[in-house]
Amino acid sequence: MYIGAGLMDSLTMLAARHLARRRSALIADATVAELYGEWRRGGPMPWRPREATCDDTAPAGWAAPFTFPAGETSKTRETWARLTDELLAAGHGRDSGIIALGGGVTGDLAGFVAATFQRGVPFMQVPTTLLAMLDASIGGKTGVDTPHGKNLVGAFHPPVAVVADLLTLTTLTDREYRGGLAEAVKHGLMMDAEHFGWIEQHTVALNARALDALDLLVRRSVAIKAAVVADDEQESGRRAVLNAGHTVAHAIERVTNYATPHGEAVAMGLVAECSLGERIGVTEPGTAERVAAVLTALNLPVLSAPTDPSALIEAMRFDKKSVGGELRFAFPARVGEADRDGASWTRAVGAGEVERGLGA
Repeated sequence: MYIGAGLMDSLTMLAARHLARRRSALIADATVAELYGEWRRGGPMPWRPREATCDDTAPAGWAAPFTFPAGETSKTRETWARLTDELLAAGHGRDSGIIALGGGVTGDLAGFVAATFQRGVPFMQVPTTLLAMLDASIGGKTGVDTPHGKNLVGAFHPPVAVVADLLTLTTLTDREYRGGLAEAVKHGLMMDAEHFGWIEQHTVALNARALDALDLLVRRSVAIKAAVVADDEQESGRRAVLNAGHTVAHAIERVTNYATPHGEAVAMGLVAECSLGERIGVTEPGTAERVAAVLTALNLPVLSAPTDPSALIEAMRFDKKSVGGELRFAFPARVGEADRDGASWTRAVGAGEVERGLGA
């Protein structure tokens, strides 16, 4: 994992190091591809730490990335099939590698292409959003969405390297940038009270995108997630704690047809699930209030989307944590510590209790 400002200038060298000089294909959404092209041409891009034309010549094929329309609605089996066919038409084979340049959607989609192309080729993650840097690019989950829910078709396929250039965050809209902060709050909430407290104390710097604060935030969140993933790569145990807030979040995304961005849905999901945890007696009272306070300071929404609770519950039934139709949640016991139900890191809650909690 490479973290720093100006790493895009070393992208070709890092790709050669970690993809063993394979014929690499760059996959990006249309928006990022346009920014990448401007950067390659030496335009006045914030991605470059100095006013200079990039002299790191792009390998053949990089100049014209394989693209798709930006947004969660492109993360489908249809897009996966088209990208795969385009790679084949361009002559790519088992000696190829893939570079995923962009946010979480690109990482998931391009990673799934890499996991399945020619039965699997190596790929490198180059996240350009905060959400992707500190969460989505770490852990090897790849996949696409279906009409039944998010990420229901996919594979575990870890990247050979992750290159997180903090300067790419300067080109994000405020809404795109803030979404990643919700995942950082989640990491502190479930596994590191000190990290949670540090975020509470540095909301002003984080809102201002101060590079020193972002460097610390990304490094600590990556370390937290990487430690959990190393213990449970296939998500059969403790890794479930990383899904805190996501049972509700994925349901909100689905019922709003993905009009609610993932980070905002996670913020609302964290507060809703903390409140539910307090309601059933497994989460320390006051936790939801504290989580809501720091998310509000980071300009994230904390109130549930104006959606019928029954519709959210129906969407939750397709959540990957569901077992036999049960609704399961990863709750915090308190800030910095995840709840356990015996040997399980998730806990089943009856639909009636969930509906009452969401309607409260």
